[in-house]
Amino acid sequence: MTAETSAQTHDRARVQRRTIATTMVSVIPTTMAMGASFAGSAVLAEEITGSETLATLAAGSMSLGSMAAAVPLSRRMARLGRRQGLVVGWALGAAGSIAALLAAVLNLYLLVVLGIIGVGVGQATNLAARYAVADLAPDDRRARAIGMLVWASTFGAAAGPTIALGPAADFAEFIGLPELAGPYLLGSATFLAGLAITQTWLRPDPLEVLGTVGAEAPRPASPAAVIRRIAAIPAARLALLAMLVGQMVMVAVMTATPLHMTSGDQDIAVIGQVISLHIIGMYAFSPIVGWLVDRLGTHTVITLGGLILFLGAELAGHTDPQHSAGLFSGLTLIGIGWSCGLIAGSALLTNSFPVHQRVEVQGGADFVMITGGAVGGMSSGALVELLGFQSLSHYSGIAALVLVAAAAGAWITARLARPRPAA
Repeated sequence: MTAETSAQTHDRARVQRRTIATTMVSVIPTTMAMGASFAGSAVLAEEITGSETLATLAAGSMSLGSMAAAVPLSRRMARLGRRQGLVVGWALGAAGSIAALLAAVLNLYLLVVLGIIGVGVGQATNLAARYAVADLAPDDRRARAIGMLVWASTFGAAAGPTIALGPAADFAEFIGLPELAGPYLLGSATFLAGLAITQTWLRPDPLEVLGTVGAEAPRPASPAAVIRRIAAIPAARLALLAMLVGQMVMVAVMTATPLHMTSGDQDIAVIGQVISLHIIGMYAFSPIVGWLVDRLGTHTVITLGGLILFLGAELAGHTDPQHSAGLFSGLTLIGIGWSCGLIAGSALLTNSFPVHQRVEVQGGADFVMITGGAVGGMSSGALVELLGFQSLSHYSGIAALVLVAAAAGAWITARLARPRPAA
């Protein structure tokens, strides 16, 4: 079936409305599953092993799952459609949550790691879902469609940690399971809920309407190729730096925060609330950040994001483990700073390349960004054990100031390079 014939078969506007509604309803439970599973990962691993290093390695393994799943998911979607890719990805996320649940019951660290890798596959699927709502959207409404999905993701991602470490943990104890099995009861149930919604109602598949199902997926750019290409363009270098620094700072501090709070004997429900506010900072303000990028420019918002990251990291680092107010504020600011870097950096990167190079560069840049987040998350425990949470947060803040300096320098260079009007 050709693209023209397929498009004539379906009312594209009607299918697009159905696709947006179905995908929005699907990602609310699946992002809740991701938030719930991540919130309990470091605490569960530390309870089993007694090691902060092993605990943050387990939490950071979510990024490994996301990195490993990105290309296979895209190839499956190209061959079989969005629905088949989303369903398989969320099924693997549910399997990961079940494995982590068994780890809590059996006290097996390896199962925690394997389970969180599976949850990472579910997280990669959550990210891929935004392309489903973009497939049939008109050019002048595509960003709006993606924004709607990101907004929907906010609710599940923010509520997940609070429910997981509060009511879900209490329910697990009520039925005779360990308290930290609760997040994974919730995670498996909500991954399966999103899967069922998509399997039932994402019909027709948007790629079937476009007539592209079965086309061979393009080979993604390797990190080395991305670095070489980006290195040749100053604006692109700054864009990748903004996304990379934001991801590393955010993941490193967020991963270590639950461990810092448990060392102060704080209740796990409070830990869940801190992570929930952090996630709200990451996603809920994205429409405002996008508006600021359009009004003030990418360099200004990258600079602003770096300053917010610095303030958030320092505020969190100077909060004693038995107190939570500074952690609530600091983690929320880190989420907003991450949003600034991601949105402004993505826009600047896209504008730095011709259309035929954008998808490859964006995919490779995202791989580099996820890799940086994995390094930040998996090394944060060792740094906390070696130097302490305050030092980890302080050095994260310094990294954010490096981004501020780079953005300011790039802005000054661009201004000086502008041709001056003739006298």
